Amino acid sequence: MIIEKGKLEFSLKTQNPFVATMYHFDHYPPGDGNLRPSEKKFHIPDGDFDMEADWRMYFGEIVPGFPAHPHRGFETITVVLQGTVDHTDGLGSKGRYGAGDVQWMTAGKGMQHAEMFPMLMTDKKNTLELFQIWLSLDRQHRMVKPEYKMLWREDIPSFFVTDPSGFKAKITLIAGESHGASSQEPTENSWAKDKSHRLSIQLIDLEPRASYLIPAASGTMNRSVYFYSGETLSIENDSFEHLSYAFVTADSGTSLKNVSSKTAKVLLLESEPIPEPIVIKGPFVMTTNEEIEQAYRDFNETGFGGWPFSTPEVFHEATQERFAMHPDGSVEYPRPKP
Repeated sequence: MIIEKGKLEFSLKTQNPFVATMYHFDHYPPGDGNLRPSEKKFHIPDGDFDMEADWRMYFGEIVPGFPAHPHRGFETITVVLQGTVDHTDGLGSKGRYGAGDVQWMTAGKGMQHAEMFPMLMTDKKNTLELFQIWLSLDRQHRMVKPEYKMLWREDIPSFFVTDPSGFKAKITLIAGESHGASSQEPTENSWAKDKSHRLSIQLIDLEPRASYLIPAASGTMNRSVYFYSGETLSIENDSFEHLSYAFVTADSGTSLKNVSSKTAKVLLLESEPIPEPIVIKGPFVMTTNEEIEQAYRDFNETGFGGWPFSTPEVFHEATQERFAMHPDGSVEYPRPKP
């Protein structure tokens, strides 16, 4: 049953324990050979967020993206559909990840990080499409030690479900369990770590005319369906145009049917809610307003440990392959498929 429905904006409307989700879709021009857009824009100190434009610099001055900025009290789960992201953080970590990869970062007690979008392609557009999902921590874990891990596309499970008419839906399982499959483990202190919380993050691609039933789960769960690409999708027998969302009950199956000639793409977020107050202000998510005010004081006084790089806008060499370097200096690369 549909509880609420509406249109998708840059910042998606969410339900507890998901406190925000941003949908970036930028048709960047070819790069200039130095990772910058070949078309120039004036730098806007307060940020370039013109959602009517084909692409945005956001807070980047040289390369598009988000130079060093702080977080506390929650997690960022960055799901890249197209394009490349360069990561650095206040712990000294570095990384590059791209289409199909997911970065799961627990900010915990506080850290700074940067996410830049290098223009690697010089002979064609550098299209960027990604979701950044903000997942709250509960009070017990808000102030844990920060950490992050990579979920490389080579290791993220996906499978097909065939409907009675023989049409298929592809399920990419970023978090949780479905149809006997299990995702990779999240970070250690995540709300997603406890399986009783039934948290799931899925990408669901329905081929033309395919139908799919999201399995029943729990009457206390929050389930959000985001239709971000395609033409027309039926959700619980209600017609939706692309860039729409629906909050639905989860104690019975949720029916999806692609009634168009193009693939329909859906982001599914669902979980038992955190049974505590959640307060979000700017880059911080805490349990009380007083804790939010303390987070601002702490950052102003300590910088959450500071920033170990010479510039807040960090990006890697054009020839750099996907990698992740952790605070202990260890480096990992995606595992090649056999």
